[in-house]
Parts: sequence; C-alpha cells; structure tokens
Amino acid sequence: MHLYNAWLPPPVAEESKREKLAFAGIVQSVKELYNPDDPESVYATLKWVSILDLFVKAKSELSVEDVSAIAEIGMRLFQISENKLHAQVRWGNFLVRLLNKYRIQLSMKVQWRPLYEVLVHTHFTRNAGPEGWRLRQRHFETVTSLVRSCRRFFPSGSALEIWSEFRSLMENPWHNASFEGAGFLRLFLPTNIENKDFFQREWVEICLDHWGSIPNCQFWNSQWASVTARVIKSYRFINWEDFTPVLFNIYLNIFEVPVANGSGSCPFSVDVPRNTRFLFANRTGTPSKAVAKSIVYLLKPGSLAQKHFDNLVNLLEQYYHPSNGGHWTYSLERFLFHLVNLFQKRLHQEHLSKDASEQSELFITQVDKVSFINTVLKLIDRGQYSKNEQLSETVSAATSILSYIEPSLVLPFLVSRFHMALETMTATHQLKSAVTSIAFSGRALFLSSLAPLDVNSTSVSGPDSYADLLMVALSNTLLGMDANDPPKTLATMQLIGSLFSSMSTLEDNMNGASLIPSIRFSEWLDEFLCRLFSLLQHLEPSGVLNEGIYSPASAGTFLVEDGPYYFCMLEIMLGRLSDSLYKQQALKKISTFVATNILPGAIAEVGLLCCACVHANPQEAVVQLIKPILESVMSSLKATPATGFGSGATSIALSSSKVKGTLSPALETAIVYQLKVLSVAICYGGPMLLHYGKQFKEVIVSAFDSTSWKVNGAGDHVLRSLLGSLVHYYPMDQYKCVSTYSFATSLEEWINTKDFPHDKPPKSPNWHVPTKEEIQFANELLKMHFENAMDDLLTICQSKMHSDAGEEKDHLKVTLLRVDSSLQGVLSCLPDFAPSYRNGMGNDAGSVHFLIAGATGSCIGSSELRQKAADVMHETCKYLLKEKSDDSILLLLVIRIMDTLGNYGSGEYEEWSNHKQTWKLESTAIVEPPINFILSSHCKGKRRPRWALIDKAYMHNTWRSSQSSYHLYRTSGNIFPSDHLTLLMGDLLKLALHNYETVRGMATKCLLKMMKRWPSTISNCVLTLSENLRNPSSPENAVLGSCAILSSQTVLKRLTDIKSLSSFLCGILFSSHHESLKAQKAITELFVKYNIYFLGVSRSISRATGSHADGTDFADLITEIGSMSFESSNLHWRYNLMANRVLLLLAMASRNDPNSSIEVLSEIAGHFLKNLKSHLPQTRILAISALNTLLKESPYKLPEHNINVTGELQRDAKSSLEGALTDIFQEEGFFNEILNSLSHVHIFTDADGASSRENYGNTSLQSFADKSMTRFYFDFSAAWPRTPSWISLFGSDTFYSSFARIFKRLIQECGMPVLLALKSSLVDFADAKERSKQCVAAEAFAGVLHADVSGISEAWDSWMEVKLQNIIHAPSVESIPEWTASIRYAVTGKGKSGTRVPRLRHQVIGCLMKPLPQTVATSVISKRYTFLSAAFIEVSPPRMPELEVQMHYELVNELLSNMSHSSAQVRESVGVTLAILCSNLRLHASFGDDHLHNAGTKCADIGVAESWDQFLVKHASELVASIQNLNALEALVIPTKKISENGISNDHSKVAIKWMETLFHFMISSLKSGRSSVLLDVIVQLLFPVISLQETSNKDLSNLAKAAFELLKWRVFGEPHLRKAVPIILSLAEDPNWRTRSATLTFLRSFMYRHTFILSNTDKQQIWQTIEKLLTDNQVEVREHAAAVLAGLMKGGDEYLVYDFRSRAYGQANLVLNKRKQRSKVSAVPIASIHGSILALAACVLSVPYDMPSWLPDHVTLLAHFVSEQSPLKSTVTKAIAEFRRTHADMWNIQKDSFTEEQLEVLADTSSSSSYFA
Repeated sequence: MHLYNAWLPPPVAEESKREKLAFAGIVQSVKELYNPDDPESVYATLKWVSILDLFVKAKSELSVEDVSAIAEIGMRLFQISENKLHAQVRWGNFLVRLLNKYRIQLSMKVQWRPLYEVLVHTHFTRNAGPEGWRLRQRHFETVTSLVRSCRRFFPSGSALEIWSEFRSLMENPWHNASFEGAGFLRLFLPTNIENKDFFQREWVEICLDHWGSIPNCQFWNSQWASVTARVIKSYRFINWEDFTPVLFNIYLNIFEVPVANGSGSCPFSVDVPRNTRFLFANRTGTPSKAVAKSIVYLLKPGSLAQKHFDNLVNLLEQYYHPSNGGHWTYSLERFLFHLVNLFQKRLHQEHLSKDASEQSELFITQVDKVSFINTVLKLIDRGQYSKNEQLSETVSAATSILSYIEPSLVLPFLVSRFHMALETMTATHQLKSAVTSIAFSGRALFLSSLAPLDVNSTSVSGPDSYADLLMVALSNTLLGMDANDPPKTLATMQLIGSLFSSMSTLEDNMNGASLIPSIRFSEWLDEFLCRLFSLLQHLEPSGVLNEGIYSPASAGTFLVEDGPYYFCMLEIMLGRLSDSLYKQQALKKISTFVATNILPGAIAEVGLLCCACVHANPQEAVVQLIKPILESVMSSLKATPATGFGSGATSIALSSSKVKGTLSPALETAIVYQLKVLSVAICYGGPMLLHYGKQFKEVIVSAFDSTSWKVNGAGDHVLRSLLGSLVHYYPMDQYKCVSTYSFATSLEEWINTKDFPHDKPPKSPNWHVPTKEEIQFANELLKMHFENAMDDLLTICQSKMHSDAGEEKDHLKVTLLRVDSSLQGVLSCLPDFAPSYRNGMGNDAGSVHFLIAGATGSCIGSSELRQKAADVMHETCKYLLKEKSDDSILLLLVIRIMDTLGNYGSGEYEEWSNHKQTWKLESTAIVEPPINFILSSHCKGKRRPRWALIDKAYMHNTWRSSQSSYHLYRTSGNIFPSDHLTLLMGDLLKLALHNYETVRGMATKCLLKMMKRWPSTISNCVLTLSENLRNPSSPENAVLGSCAILSSQTVLKRLTDIKSLSSFLCGILFSSHHESLKAQKAITELFVKYNIYFLGVSRSISRATGSHADGTDFADLITEIGSMSFESSNLHWRYNLMANRVLLLLAMASRNDPNSSIEVLSEIAGHFLKNLKSHLPQTRILAISALNTLLKESPYKLPEHNINVTGELQRDAKSSLEGALTDIFQEEGFFNEILNSLSHVHIFTDADGASSRENYGNTSLQSFADKSMTRFYFDFSAAWPRTPSWISLFGSDTFYSSFARIFKRLIQECGMPVLLALKSSLVDFADAKERSKQCVAAEAFAGVLHADVSGISEAWDSWMEVKLQNIIHAPSVESIPEWTASIRYAVTGKGKSGTRVPRLRHQVIGCLMKPLPQTVATSVISKRYTFLSAAFIEVSPPRMPELEVQMHYELVNELLSNMSHSSAQVRESVGVTLAILCSNLRLHASFGDDHLHNAGTKCADIGVAESWDQFLVKHASELVASIQNLNALEALVIPTKKISENGISNDHSKVAIKWMETLFHFMISSLKSGRSSVLLDVIVQLLFPVISLQETSNKDLSNLAKAAFELLKWRVFGEPHLRKAVPIILSLAEDPNWRTRSATLTFLRSFMYRHTFILSNTDKQQIWQTIEKLLTDNQVEVREHAAAVLAGLMKGGDEYLVYDFRSRAYGQANLVLNKRKQRSKVSAVPIASIHGSILALAACVLSVPYDMPSWLPDHVTLLAHFVSEQSPLKSTVTKAIAEFRRTHADMWNIQKDSFTEEQLEVLADTSSSSSYFA
C-alpha cells in the first residue's frame, strides 16, 4: 500500500482496502462491453476510462493481473478505434499513465506498426476529419506519449524494422521527408534489452554520418542527440572511445554561444517546416538534456570522456558568468541541471543493481566521481551569483545534490562561498543566492558535522566548521528579515524552515547532543521573535483590501502571497520547540504581541502566527491566545448597536424602530481585525475549542447582529473556521519529531515513501477525528445558523415582513451569509442529494462496482437538510428575481450557496488544486536525494521530512474526498440528478442570462460544474439557449449569457444527439439579427470555439433518418444549411462563411460513413466549386480549403508504374463527384470568373512585394476569427515546398500551393474536359499585365503541369510548351517569384520523399534548358537561371535517372562558361544554380553503382563539367594572385597605362573579379542551403581566396568575401577535410598583406573553438606556434590581434600548450626586463620583439578574467614593471592592467591576499595616472 493511503484518516484508510476488488469489478465490466468485431463498442467503454484513471491517481493497491488485463484491452480498443479521435485520446491518455506507473511489473508485447499507422493515417495524410484542431493536437500528443511509453515493450527485431522504414526517408537530406524520418526515428526507435543485437559499432558510424549531413540545424541536432543519448545509456557494451572526440565536438557546437566577439546565433540555420517543428516539438532549441545524458553515461573507468568533458566545461564556463548572459543562458542552465540530476540517477541505478549486474566494471569509481564533481563545480562557481534567477536556483539545487554525493569536495566550497557573500554584503542578490544554497544544503551540513565517518577527516573545514557555519547562518540571516526586501526575507524564512526540519527539538541544554553547540536557542528565539514582530508591524498590504464577503480571511502581503515559506517556517519552528521554550518564551511573547497590537495590514500573517501556535500545542495556546481574543471581541461587540438579524426572525419585531446605530471606523477596524485573526487561528483547535463553546456562539451571533457589513463578513469567517475545525479530519502534532538517528538523537530521520515493509508503514500521523461532543456542538451551530436562517429566509420571502426595502435587503444579506458560511464550513460532511432513478427506486447493479474511499470529515446533518436548503434557495431566487433583480450582492450570495449545495465535493477539489499550485514542498530544501554517501545509506526514493509527507497525505485525502462520489452516478444509465438539483439548475440558467456581467459569470461557472457531473442535463440546456440566439427579441445579456455557456468545452464536447446539434448550429446561423456589437462578437467567438473543440459527429447522428419522433434528420440539416450558404440569401458575409464552414464539417463527417449518400457530397463539392467565384474573399478562401479536402478520388490520375497506359483503360472508373462538377465548370466563362475572383486574394504591399505564403491573403483581409474559420483543420498534410528554401533570388512570392492543388485535383477528378475549359482563361491571364492575375495563372499552370492525367502529354506538345517558352522570354520582372514557384511546383517529386518523377518534369526542364536567343535582356537570362535552380532543387539526387544526370552535366558546362557575365544579377543566379547542381551530382555519386554505368552513357560533349571541382579550385588560385597584384599596384597609384605594360590588362582583371564574385556566390549559397556537407573538399580549398580577399579595392568583391567568411566561421570540417584546411590557413598567416594576416587570426580563433576535440595535437601545436610568431609581427595591429586570440585560446586550450606558453612568456619578459635595466643594449633589440614579449605576458593575464590562480600575481606584477616604456608598449600595459582590475573588482577584497605587499605597491603605481599639473 502506498504511504499516503496507509496514512489516511483511520475511517477512510479502512475503507480504502476494498478498492482492489472494486477495480477488478470494473475491469470485468469493460471486458463485457468490449466487442472485437464492433468498433463502435469503444464508445460504451468510455464512461469507465475516467473511473479507471481515478484508481491509478488514488495510488490504490491493484492486482497486477487486473492491470495487465486492462492494459491489453486498452491497447486493443485503441487500435480498433480508427477515425475515432476522441476515443483514442481518452484511452491513450489512460494507457500512458498506466504503462508508466506499472512499467516494471508488466510483461506485455506491443507492436510498433499499428501505432505508426494511427499517426500517419490521422496526421500525415490528406484525411482531415471534421474534428477541431485542438482535438487533433491532443490526439497527436497522446499518440506520441503512448509510443514513448510502449517503446520498452517492442519485441526483438523492431529496431531493425523501424530503422529500415525511416532510413529510406533520410536518403535525400535536402527534402523535408528527412526531418520527418528523423522525428519518427527518435520517437519509435526502442532501446530495450530485446533489441540490443541491432545496435553495433557500424550503426553508430552510419548514425553519425546522417547527423553530419545537415549542418547547423537545431531540430536535426535534437533528434539525433536524443537517439544517440538513449543508445549510449542503454548499451554500454559498444566501445564508444573512438567516437568520443567527434561526439564532444558536436556537443560543443550545439550550444550557440558567441565566440570571439562573433554573433551568438548561427547565421544560416536550416529552415524546418512549421508543422514538423510543431509535431516533433522539442521544448528548448538546444537539446541540453540529451547532451548531458550522453556525457554522464559515457563516463567509465579509464575512458577519455572525463578529459573531454573537462575541456568542454573549460570552454563553456565563461558563459555562466553573470556578465556573460544572453539567449544561451537558458540552455546552459538546463545543461547544468541535467548533468547533476542524471549523474545522481546513474549512481542510484548502479547502487541498486550492484548485486544483480555483471557490468560492474563499467560502474563509476570514486576517482571518476571526484573528477566529475570537480568539473561541475567550475560551472557552479561561475553561475552561483547569476542575475538570472533560474540559473542561480539551479546552481543551489545542484550544490545540494552533489553535497550528498561527495561532501568533502562540495561542502568546503559552499562554506567559503557563503563567507565571501557575507563579506560582500553590498550585492544583495549574492546574499539571497548564498542563503538559498545553505537552505538547500543545510541537511548535508548537519549530517557531515555529526556523521560517524567524519571523525578522522583531515579536511581543513571539518565538521566543527560546518556547525559554526550553520550558527553564523542562523544568527546573521535574522538581519535579512526586512519588510522592504521580500526576496531576501523569504530566502531567510526558507533557510530557517529547512534547518529546523532536520533538528529533532530546539532547546538549550541538550547534554552536549546539540547540532549547533555554539548557539543558545533561548537567546536566538528572543531575537527572532523581536525581528518577526517588527517585520509584521511594518508590513504594508500589497493591494487595496477588497472588502466584502469575497475577500478571503484577508488579502495577504508578500509573506502569504509569494509562497508558503512564512507559514511553514512558523509551523516547523513552533512544533520543534521544547515544552519549556514554547510555554515560557514563545507563547507568552506572541500572546502579549497579539493582545497589544491591532495590525489591519497584517491580518493573515498574525492569524497564521496564532494558527501555528495552536497547531503546535492546542491545550496551552487556546487558553493563552484564543481566550483573550474572544473576551476582547465580546466586550467590544457588546457596546455596539445590534440589528437582531443574527439570532433569528423572532426578535425582528423589536428592531423595527428605525434607529440604526453605526460603529466608529476605528472600532469597526479593531473588531474586524480580531475576528479575522480569530478565524485563522482556530483552524486546528479541535476539541479544545469546546470549553469556550458558549463564548463562540455569542461572538458569532453578535457579529451577525452587528450593523456593520464588514463585521458580518468577519463573523462569517469565524463560523466557517469553527465548523471546519470541529468536524473535519486534519493531522495533529504534524511538526513534532517522531524518529531520530541512533548516532545522533538531535537529528530527525527523514522518510521515503517507497522503502517501508509492506505491513509496517512508518508511524502514521495523529488525525483529528471528531468526538461526539464536537459533532453535537457542530449540529447546534447548524441548527442555529443554517436551519433557522433558512426558516428566516422563507418568512422574509413569503410574508414580506419588512416595510423598509433597505432593512429587508440587510436582513436578507445577513441571513444568506449565515447559510453560506454554514455550508462552506461543513463542505461535504453534509450528505449529498439522493439521486432519482428512472424506473422507480431500486439501486442499479452497475453502481455497486465503483468505490474510491475519501471523506473530508465526520458526517453531520442529513441529506434531507440539503434538500430543504435547495427548495428554500429556489423560493428565495424566485423572490429576488422578481423583487430585487438589480441587487447583485444578494444574487451573488444566492449563487454561492447554490454552488455549494449542488456541486458536492467541489470545494475540496478547489482547495486541492489551489494547494497543488502553490506547492513548494518539492523545494530542494526539504528533499534528501535517494543516494546519500555521507551516511552511506541509500534507498529507493527521495527522503522527505515527516511533516511534508503528512501534508501530502492530507491533500491526498482532500482530493479523494472530492472524487469519492463524483462519478458514482455515471456508472449506470438508470440514475439521474435529484429533482432538487434540477430546480437549482433551472434557477442558475436564469441567473446565467442576467443583466449584470458578474452575476452571469458566476452563475455560468456553477451551472457548468453541475452539467459536467450530470451530462444528461446538457441537451435540454442547449435547446433553451439556442432558442435565445434565434429569437429576435432576446436582449443582449441573454445572448451573451447563452454564448458563454455554449462556448464552454463541457457543452461543445457533448453535442452528441442530432436534436441538440441541429438546434445549436441553426441557433448560431440564424442569429444575424442581433444588432449589438458585443452580441455579434460573442457569437463569432462561440463559432470559432466550436471549430476548435468540436469532437466530430457521432455515428448515431449521421445514421439518424426521419424515424425520429421530431422528424429531424441529418440530410434535412444539410439541406437547410446548404440553402443558407448561397449568396442569394442576403446574409451578412460572416454568417455566409459560418454556414459554408458548417456545411463542410458535416460533409467531412458523413464522408467517413459508408452509409452516407453520394448525392449530398457531390452537391456540396459543386457548391464549393461555385463559391470559388464568390464576391466574398473569405468564402473563396474557405472554398479552397474545402475543395482540397473533398476532391479525393482522382480516377484520371495515371498509375505510378506503367507510363504508356492510355486513357481508355480507366474510363469505367468514374469519380462520384464528376457528374455534378462537370456541369458546373462547363458553364460559359466559369473559369474566367474563378481566376478573376481568386486574383483578388493576392494582395501586394509596398514593403517587400508580397504577403507571406503561410497566411492565405493578407492579414488585413482576415481577423483571427475568420482565419480560424477558413484554415479550419489542423493542416498537418505536408506543407509545400517540400524542400528547404533559402534563396533570396526567388524574392517573396504570393504563390499559394493550395490554389495550385485545387486545379490539380479538379483535373484528376474530372479528366481532360477541365483542361479544355480552363485553357483559354489560363492563356489570357498568363499574358495579363497585372501581377495578381499572373499569380493565379502561375498557380493554375503549376496545378495542370503536376496533375499527371492521361492526355496531359498531348496537351503539353500542343500548347503548354509554347506557353512556357513565352513566359521565359517575357520581359516582365515583377512576377518572376510566382512563376519560379510555379515551375518548382510543377517538377516537385511525388510520393512521401519526393522520389517519383512527375510525367512532365523532363519536358519542363528540357524547355528551360533550350538556349536563349542572342539578343535578350539580362533580366531574362537571370530569370531562366532562377527557373532552372528552382527546378533542380526539387530533383531527388539519390535516385536520379540518367537523363537528369545528363541535364546536370550539360547545365554545369554552360554555367562554368558564364561565370564572368557582365551583369551582377546573372552572376548571382549562376553561383546559386551551380551550387545546387554540383551538390546534386555529388550526392548522386555517393550512392554509388548508378554513377558507374552512367559513365558509359555520357556523351563526348561533357567537357569541363566532369571535373568541375578541380576547375574551380585551379582557376580560383590563378585569379587570386592576379587580383592581389592588381590591388598592390593600385595601392602604389601607378597610372593605368603602365598597368597594361606590366602584363595584366585592366579588362582581364575585371573579368577575374567578376569570376571571383560568382565563385563567392557559389560558396555562400552552398553554406546557407545546408548542402555544404557534400562540397566540403571544394570549400576547404577555397578558404584561400575567401580569407585573402577580405580587403580589396573592389567593394562588392570584398563584401561577398566577408559574407562567405562569416558563414565559414560556423562551419565544422570533419576528417579528412580538416587535414587539408590547416596548412592552407597557416600559409595565409604568412601572407605579405597584413590585413590578410589579421583576417586569418580572426578565423583561427573560431576555427580552434569549433574543432577543439578533433584537431590533432600536431595541428594544434603548429597553430599555436604560428600565432606566437605573429606576436612579433612588424605591423602593430597584427601583434595586438595575435595577443587577443592567444588570450582566448588559453581559456579552453590544451593544458600542456597553455602551460608551456605561459612559462616561456614569463621567462622571456623577465629576460627583456633585465636587459632593459642594463640600458646599454637598448638599441639592439627591435621594438616589435619587446612588444611581443609584453603582449604574451598580457595575454596570460587576460586569459583568466575572474580567477586568481597561483601564477597570476607574479605575471601581473612583471607586466606592471613595463609601465614606463614608450608607446605603444605603455598603452598595452595600462590597458591590460585596467582590464585585470575591472574583471577582478568583485572579489578583490579576498583575492588581494594572494599578492605580497611589494607586488601591491607595484600595481598601485601603474594605476595612479600621471596628473595634468605634474
């Protein structure tokens, strides 16, 4: 049994033992309802899902056989419910919870393919059902969660099947299918023990290969990082050593951080389609968790992973520093969190499996543990005082976890950091972080100071210093309690609560067993209370106190609002005080303070203080605290005027004299304050309050009798609390310590919920179970204030006893308040209404099964009392609506009472959910991890203090009591709500349509709760409310109220019968006559919500025929709505749109039903086809969505394989829609009208020519509501284009692929007649002048070309080819983007991964390849290349037929000869096209065998194209030299004539520059497009021109070189390209041009960072030597740049190289200084060499910006000695030392101790700047 259930109140715990049987009964019921042959049977089982779910949430003890049986049935039900999304979501969510909880006990096998088919069928095919997108989204989330839960149950062989299935999708990395493939792979690939044979070394190599195929794409990285992390964790037997450098290099580059002043985010991340990103969502951009998991599980004895991890941390730690925050902080914070968390999990797993596992040689050893923690401490040290609150909290939590794992390392670090923070009190955020980290690690400090293993500790800060630290923390942080500094105050309270949770008692003389020997608790307590009282006196309420009955006992200040630390701390502290300290000190001082202060600004805070006192010791506290308050209030109230309303109607006659006294404001405030404090204080008083029963009765009656409404309200709080504390169950003595450690009685032992023996749970809490006397007293109070008050109400309403309206209102208010507070006090202790049974009495057998134990307290009163109250409230409501309908206070009170009466258990549910929101019990401060090396005691789960677990058990009971009877009546069809409840619902329905918004809102909320519990009541409500919408005379408030109820999910999800559905839809569609804007807005929102949440039409509706008694049937509904949706009906356009939308929903619903009539569907499709030419833009757009969904049959589409099929074979297969559609489109001028009206959707703004393709039309055209109606279904089907777009050439187009799709589908549905009808309009529009008409023509043309129907080739030959040539030759420029997109659409590959070639692709490309006439404009040449690049992007390289390869080579030839074209525009398009073609050829070649037999078929005319790579590299290296020479000559300003004499003609140099520009376009394009992975060998060899042409006299060329340079800095080169790159870069460092040398340095800084893990040691040494050489360069800028680069490299560089350089730099500088002292040799040494030595020294100093390693003082001092040199040496020294001072300023107080006196003097000399007057 779970601990929370074992600890339930005794009466409830006893009952909960019967839950096992009840569960078995329900499983049996589900088995009986499930019929494998009838998919509809799933609907009958749905009512049980929420009940099965309850047993899992209630942590009931269930038998594994039952769980296993229900899991099997659930999986089968899930699989047979195809197209029943709602049923799949319900069962799926339950299965996820069940499988996750019982994953270890279950031994089932689950097949992966059915799950995959569900996903694909619902979300990846054109199968949009009518369901709202919210349901589709939830369905996707459910199925993916279910797959994740089922992965562990996939049988052996699944991994191989899954890999083969999805690997084919990833053949072409430049197609969106590869993203889907990676997403599916990550989702499905199992890493369970059954599939371990599949994962071998070869698989890892292939995996890394795929990973590298798309560079710089976070989505791609996330998928692969996740897959590899799971494999690394599950299969340690793979030898990962060879892969670690590559993996760590990937991990380093995954974190996008700014390197060397670069940008912090990648300039060319590959674009992933929006729905793929959405579907396979990854919560953060960076896969921090996967990276952390891989690193933690790669660690093993003797592995290199630890060394690499060290390196990684050295490079990343600087970004954790408070001054280096940015968008990367979040991913780095998650990285740190997961590192520590997963490390602790791994240790825990290894500990648990120590005996069972044979792999113990792979377990983490002590040495590994220490080195891992040392590395993580670097990050913790940097991030501890971060300004980012999340990071500093994560750091504290990480410190806490690690302190249990390796205390000897972490605790001394913690201690020193805390002392440091105390010394630098100026930065308050530091103190808050330091206090939080002590709060989180307080228990570890206690354990270490007491633990037996610490006796022989040699650590400097041993156990004593830990105890001292805690003393310092406890005494110093009292100063942090400050009303003006909330964060610090709360942190202090958290610290006190956390420390005292570990201590068993707080007292002075503990016989030497005290945890903190140096502290006297009596003195500390004095000081604490003194500070606390001062804090309470200075508090100011956070907002204006909203007086009235709704204000809670008080509106609290930050102590109550911002978290539970204040109350927890008081409860723990007062609970742990020894008796003597509690009675003699705490209670006395607190009672004096409460008695002498009235603090209206701190009611809740003082109340909670008293409450904690009472909870700790009710016997004493009630006498000393409660009694004085009671007496004081009574004496105050006696002196005030009374109305007599509080004691009953009999005394009313006396008070009818009109004299009404009032209270003075001061007295009123005092009374309200004392009553409210009293109400909070007595919550846990229990039986001790009975001694003062008489006084309580008197005080409550007097409070209700008072003339002040505020005092009445305060009396309400007292009555409510008093009833609660008498009848409810709650734990007593919760904070007393029960069990301590044997070796230290002063330390409480914490409990974990998993480790206790089955029959002996830890000592259960002492519950308050009401005694007879308490129940008797509670019944008296109920009689007085509930029954009598109801009699009063009836009397007032029936006999109208008051002549004065004001007095009547006051009397009603007080009487209603009494009823309300009685009900709120007893909550569900007053029994619920008895339900009514349809066929007479007689308990239905179905409801016997269900049992969830739970009760708020002892039962009092009877269900008759609740029934009587319902009747009285019905009468009162009638009276108020008639007489006082404008009095909102009275109506709101009535609604509150009805809510409590009708919604049994909802008060408890709200209390539980609010408590759940504010639960900080998961705070690290009170969690001890399961693995504890301080005591070497490990257990299965986290340990928590007993009080926290009792709190959870108490909340668990509250939740159980809210559920115990909630579902009781759902289990049987025979049970209906009680008649009393029906009356209340009728009243609430009237109130929900009231004039006042507040009344409507509250009534709606109550009504919906009742409807949710009793779904049978919904359809009647829907009929009434829909009538309100249709009725022209309904006032605005009725419409608003109706919409509010109808738009709730409760109603929308349950429109399951034809009658309510049709009245709902007609209600909305016939409501256009309401004139108010508010009403129209509400109706539109209601309709949008209906679209979003609609669950589909149930089969019972669509089958419904006229046999219904009322004659409504589905076909009639469709006809009625169809007639509305034509324009002739003169409806407002929005209603026209809604009608069309509903029509489409119904069509889609009936389409899935085999019995639906074909005529209806074809009629609807025809209707939407006509709507394409509607005058309403929104209706047109909706028609497009509709046609794309409805046209599905495509009988005229040619089959995939046999290309020579003639049309005759298919004539017999006709589409069901063909007839209806053919009639429509053959009307005269039909397509002309359609194209014309569609052209109006294309709106061009001046900004960049067009709106984005994502939103249909411009946003100005459509509001959010209209968008939700038109783009109704969750457009999961693949977005077009299916290949990533990155090219700026294309411009932004307004090509809507959905328009093209319509023309394509129409031709496939109805064959060639469509094309004949369309031809003339299409030709006219393509020649039109207006861009919008050309857009539509481009869309229609694209659809036609891509349709693949029989007869299309003939049409191409007869007119389309000529048309396309005209388009190419047309001089117009502005519509190029649309025609480019059109061609791209026309040649797009078919099939999931785009590998099937469309019929006309080769003809289209062939037409584009035809050479242009000689005399065309350059814009036409550029246009042709743009068209060609668009076409070749869509080619699928791995499977190219020979013809396409041939075309590639021909075009490459043409492009290479055209690289020096005179027009810049043409050069750019040549570069881009060349990048696409070359990458396609390369990828094709990598697939091997095809390439070989192609070699034979190549024609002789291929020329240069075959060796294009060598040609580019060779030509580039020749031209670089000539361009550089030209620059050099221009720099000398030699007259032009002489240039030609020098052998380089001016023309030749211009040609060279143009050729180079094209080459740079080629590089930029291949890097931006993500295609560079196949072109790396070429790109590496082109590094030389890019770096050496950064600064030339030709600005355009240099700008392109710089753009390429920026992109190259982010590119990672793998082996073997890296070996080629290093010599090229090193040769550039010796270039004669100093600007090139400087650019090389910039590149090297990023290059070294990006390749840290994969550069060989010799390469690293060469690079260091090269940079060192540049320190003595003859150009001062290069020298300084080299020093800056070296300082950066030393931060994360190779330790050996760094050490070597540092010692040489120091030695060299020392040598120079000694020589300078002997002035004789001064002239012999060149200045560059001295400057070099100083710069090397400065680089060492600047390489450690925040720390103070032991070598630094000597280096800084030596540098300071050079301050007297001449410039530029002097400025180098002063700048370096100023920077050193700036970065070490924070910790200078402590760090200066590392320097000697002399050294400090030398430093001081450098900073005293020479005076102006000297």
